[in-house]
Amino acid sequence: MRVSKSIIAIATVAILSLAGLIAWRSQFKPSGPAPSAIGGPFQLVADNGAQVDQRILLGKWSAVYFGYSFCPDVCPTTLAALAQAIAQLGPKGRALQVVFISVDPERDTPAQLRAYLASPSFPKGAIGLTGTPDEIKSVAGAYHVYYSLHQEGSGPYSVDHTSIIYLMDPQGRFVRPLTPAAPAEMASQITQAMSEH
Repeated sequence: MRVSKSIIAIATVAILSLAGLIAWRSQFKPSGPAPSAIGGPFQLVADNGAQVDQRILLGKWSAVYFGYSFCPDVCPTTLAALAQAIAQLGPKGRALQVVFISVDPERDTPAQLRAYLASPSFPKGAIGLTGTPDEIKSVAGAYHVYYSLHQEGSGPYSVDHTSIIYLMDPQGRFVRPLTPAAPAEMASQITQAMSEH
């Protein structure tokens, strides 16, 4: 089976980004929250049409993921695995919200995101966020997310992007990247982070 160059590029960027985040995180003692260069202020539109900012992350744990609704494989696979991980958290799962930020604002309108995230295999109650191209560029920069439009021929374009889940604490601070792997591993990572904060 042939693997496209874009998929290899996405995997490479994701692995390097994850390794960098883990290395950065390891510099700090686990006894207290580390200062973070991940995240920051933003102005976006939620899938219900409401204007929102970074305060949407306050009061609950948040799993922030950048993707797009027309993503053929990585995004739906990651969201489905995250839904299973949350189910394995039991009652703790109610303390976690999923925030899906589009890197394809041209196609991902609030209505499109709302319809996409309604999939029964995705996390229940996931919040979709979109905005203008400049607003998406700004929030992606705050989270150090890479994304780039990719088109071959005259067909529809795809978007190469970093595939990392950012776990944020109830104060909106970055805690750790979640490995988009087996749901049980993600559930364990979330549980550990919650117990340390």
